[in-house]
Amino acid sequence: MKKVILLGSGALKIGQAGEFDYSGSQAIKALKEEGINVILVNPNIATIQTSEALADRIYFLPVTPYFVEKVIEKEKPHGILLGFGARPH
Repeated sequence: MKKVILLGSGALKIGQAGEFDYSGSQAIKALKEEGINVILVNPNIATIQTSEALADRIYFLPVTPYFVEKVIEKEKPHGILLGFGARPH
């Protein structure tokens, strides 16, 4: 695997859930250590994982089928990872 898209690893608003951001950031770091390019789709610009130093490319878009399909078409990833962290409510 050379390139993956990471979806929905972030809280929806500032201060909502730090564990989403921490877990997503750690996932990006682990993938990068394995030499995998990470394409992040996250609508929240106020997260650590959206820092330029982490993912190879960042799309500040809603995580909806329409936008995710567009990113998949453009990036042609080898895999897709879903949100990390927190607990269901």
